[in-house]
Amino acid sequence: MLRSRSIDCPYCGEPIEVEIETTDEAQRYIEDCQVCCRPIEFELRPGARGGRLRVFRDDE
Repeated sequence: MLRSRSIDCPYCGEPIEVEIETTDEAQRYIEDCQVCCRPIEFELRPGARGGRLRVFRDDE
């Protein structure tokens, strides 16, 4: 199931809308910022209320 979420880019700070696929398994993937085109790392952990989403720079 896809869910739309608003996040702030960890590079440029701009708010962007991303589609998150919710599953029962932890996920980690990279998606480019729609504004500055830099690679954002996404870490999604399943849990109550849609789980926990963490976004960070690829150089952290």
